[in-house]
Amino acid sequence: MTILTILEVPDPGLRAVAEPVATIDDAVRATLADMFETMYDARGIGLAATQVGIERRLVVIDLQEPEEEDGDPVRKPVAFVNPELLWVSDETATYNEGCLSIPEQYAEVERPARCRVKWRDGDGADHEEEMDGLMATCIQHEIDHLNGVLFTDHISKLKRDMLMKKLAKARKAA
Repeated sequence: MTILTILEVPDPGLRAVAEPVATIDDAVRATLADMFETMYDARGIGLAATQVGIERRLVVIDLQEPEEEDGDPVRKPVAFVNPELLWVSDETATYNEGCLSIPEQYAEVERPARCRVKWRDGDGADHEEEMDGLMATCIQHEIDHLNGVLFTDHISKLKRDMLMKKLAKARKAA
């Protein structure tokens, strides 16, 4: 497996709209494995293919939530091929979102609290599931990436400008 390079703002590749995956083959499975390896190495919980310069509709997520409070994180990786939002709730939830492509920067983002998603896994099996909580937020965030949308597009211009100034200052200090 290979650790891939994660694109960071303002890389124009982050605005690319990903193409659907026609066939799930060994190359797609290898890409998914590399994406998981990259996500874990970067200490993230989700990664879209466009974040590593691959314009295909691929997402990996592992919330790594402990099974018990204060317990060790448990890996439960999920690969999404051609994920599609079928429905989103009117009810919203706000999470302090971050992104591997906008390192160490976070902002409160309001999104639908629940969603129904359809996808295929790395073996080609079809799935459809209603999601809520952090998983609903994460899959919406990653599908946004596949459509060239960043979490900063969901916040006010003032907050976005402040976040980008903090990022520039952090980069200068590094």
